[in-house]
Amino acid sequence: MATVTRPVRETHDGPRNLVEMSWDPITRIVGSLGIYTKIDFANKQVAECHSTSSIFRGYSVFMKGKDPRDAHFITSRICGICGDNHATCACYAQNMAFGVRPPAIAEWIVNLGEAAEYMFDHCIYQDNLVGVDYCEQMVRETTPSVWAKAQKKAAPHAADHGYRTIADIMTALNPFTGDFYREALQMSRLTREMFCLMEGRHVHPSTLYPGGVGTVPTQQLFTDYLVRLMKYVEFMKKVVPLHNDLFDFFYEALPGYEEVGRRRVLLGCWGSWNDPKVCDYEYRHMNEWGKAMYVTPGVVVDGKTVTNNLVDINLGIRILLGSSFYDDWEGDEMFVTHDPLGNPVDRRHPWNQTTTPRPQRRDFEGKYSWVMSPRWKHPETGEHLALDTGGGPIARLWSTALAGTVDIGYIKATGHSVKIYLPKTAMKPEVEFEWKIPKWSNAIERNRARTYFQAYAAACALHFAEKAMEELHAGRTRTFTDFTVPDEAIGCGFHEAVRGVLSHHVVIRDGKIANYHPYPPTPWNANPRDVYGTPGPYEDAVQNTPIFEENGPDKFKGVDIMRAVRSFDPCLPCGVHMYTGEGKLLEVRHVPMFGAQG
Repeated sequence: MATVTRPVRETHDGPRNLVEMSWDPITRIVGSLGIYTKIDFANKQVAECHSTSSIFRGYSVFMKGKDPRDAHFITSRICGICGDNHATCACYAQNMAFGVRPPAIAEWIVNLGEAAEYMFDHCIYQDNLVGVDYCEQMVRETTPSVWAKAQKKAAPHAADHGYRTIADIMTALNPFTGDFYREALQMSRLTREMFCLMEGRHVHPSTLYPGGVGTVPTQQLFTDYLVRLMKYVEFMKKVVPLHNDLFDFFYEALPGYEEVGRRRVLLGCWGSWNDPKVCDYEYRHMNEWGKAMYVTPGVVVDGKTVTNNLVDINLGIRILLGSSFYDDWEGDEMFVTHDPLGNPVDRRHPWNQTTTPRPQRRDFEGKYSWVMSPRWKHPETGEHLALDTGGGPIARLWSTALAGTVDIGYIKATGHSVKIYLPKTAMKPEVEFEWKIPKWSNAIERNRARTYFQAYAAACALHFAEKAMEELHAGRTRTFTDFTVPDEAIGCGFHEAVRGVLSHHVVIRDGKIANYHPYPPTPWNANPRDVYGTPGPYEDAVQNTPIFEENGPDKFKGVDIMRAVRSFDPCLPCGVHMYTGEGKLLEVRHVPMFGAQG
């Protein structure tokens, strides 16, 4: 962390001393994310923020010319955390491009695998990475007055989770020594096993393909999954009340804490878990099968739904530059002028994007990041909205709640909330949790939603397992539909990676990939200021965030800034990748064969 103190800005009261502080790289995430700030310690507020990423994203370059059937295997390597989400989304795009519909049991197997991934990743991130920001050690060091209050505050739901005070919860979150920290590690192992039962290998699946899966469905397979799932369901009955007690305490102990990481409600969700009865992967039916997803796609602006239509969502995507290290493609070839429904496709849409890197010195007054700036163009206002994913769960739950269409027994969306029903388990009775649309999109509510979505994913997995076994018992066990690769086609896949929206857009010409652009959640969240000067979501959420940390500049840890950024669940491998251009010959070496002389 670098620190420089200087008078930077004048106010009506005179000079305003801002302290420049940077965290590069941000810890407890994957990848090269740098956060550069100017902090007004006198007024305890972040005055300015820039989000940077220091390596180039290159998949859109080297995917060109590849066999379209390999897209899911290649793109799963985009990330070592959510590679299966990429493989799944790529298969969705391939299914559309190839005109293939997998058998129902194959879709239920994919849904079970993806549900396990949400449970695994949210568990390990929430309790072993984000949780550290709220643990005893961190709170003691940054806000000792809050620790003193936590010791005296009885936990309202102690009977449900077993911790008498808020301080006891914080102690249980201490890394490596805390009881709850260690328990969460065990649960993340259990959910990873669940994933591997369905998709073969974590995190790069070995059994996912366009047209279906290679997993062999058996009674034993689903039983092994369910045994583990019920242990996780029981764990959720402890986790949800525990986190509610912890997060509610921060609002109580620190009045005004709702402003930490708060930004305008601009949420994007592309939907998750297809219903095989409705989803045929045909673009002309995309609105219908999108709305049948078990997480409802939607764009939510200022707390209200703009659209749940995946066709509208697709056509509204724009890739802007501004502060990114790339050349523009304004004069380049248009790969797709109209979608299969005849709607015009914009030049700045992923189907038409060209990626040309232009390395240069970082300049916060000019270009300063390798992340581009995805935006969604509002069909009525024309605004290029800097949507965020809120780390994934808050956008998913908000969109699903407002839509009010999901009702599967274990889950019911009400129009203003989502009810989650968890059945009786070995040690705990049945429980119903209700996630209610919050007042704010801020750090605390992003984290709270992550807790509820773990329970949501577990409840959905119970439904998927029942549906899969219905197919099995009916003898419908074929898991693959044959297909041929067309000479020319376009396709798009929409899914939710763990931390938010994920889309893959492919153009096929002469039987090869002519253009391919994956857009995961991190480019949506971590992008820099665009051509219109609009800051990216990290930047926007950190700017004007109040500082509650009690340390001065000399011992400042930036915990409130870290809580704001980490609430989005950053994962920079999905935002940037190494690029070597044409390469460079370093050495030619002749190695003799085994047994050869000389």
